[in-house]
Amino acid sequence: MAEIHHFAHGAFNPVAAFLLSFIGSLLGLVCTARARATRQRARRARWLVLASIAIGGAGIWLMHFMAILGFAVPASPLRFDPYLTMASLALSVVTVGGGLFIVGFGRRRVLRVLGGGLLTGLGVVGMHYTGMLAMRVYGVISYNPRLVFASIGVAVVAATVALWFTVTVGSWSRIAVASLVMALAVCGMHYTGMAAIQVRLHESGIHHVQGVNPMQLLVPIVLITSAALIGMAFSGLKAMTEEEFAAPPPSSAGGRHSETPFTVALRPGGETL
Repeated sequence: MAEIHHFAHGAFNPVAAFLLSFIGSLLGLVCTARARATRQRARRARWLVLASIAIGGAGIWLMHFMAILGFAVPASPLRFDPYLTMASLALSVVTVGGGLFIVGFGRRRVLRVLGGGLLTGLGVVGMHYTGMLAMRVYGVISYNPRLVFASIGVAVVAATVALWFTVTVGSWSRIAVASLVMALAVCGMHYTGMAAIQVRLHESGIHHVQGVNPMQLLVPIVLITSAALIGMAFSGLKAMTEEEFAAPPPSSAGGRHSETPFTVALRPGGETL
């Protein structure tokens, strides 16, 4: 078996991947808090779409790609199929969105969380191994079955816990703690799956490996991420403005002012789905 490095650039990649996962999870949980605060289905759907982009795109897939940049096989070039790489992004966002919509409408039930967690967890696993399928080396990549099943278990449990957080956390402190737990779980799933990789190089020597150098993918990924974040910001501001105009005027009775949907969603014991 060929020698494999999972931390070719030291601590930079795992630390950066964790921070990306934390920020994506934090944005996603804030969006789900807004979704819980509104009773209009269209607005709730908009917030859940934004949450799926934040969690599935930044919290999971972007973390996966950042961690992959630290992977290396010293005896072989490393290349990626850009189409499969983008397909893994779409798979992550769609499956996370599916899980959020399952728990996002109707009463909060254990079966909804479990079903959504199973769908999302399997989707995250599919995203991970689709991304690994996009990886090219001058040899054959195989996987340790036990570690593959372990990564599936971690992904399903992590996704279920993540969906439970989306329908229970409300205050800023709880959202921050939940985002930390989600980031740790996502990173744990990724590196468990990465530990399953085994590479057997061809014996005829190193030849050309088809695909794109991973560093060449940074520019389009940065552009896609920037466009998505800007789009999320504008959509979120538009939704917040619409909700503020639709909210009843503040009441002066008792010297108290009416609460916005966001303060209701973020206070302890606030409205849940």
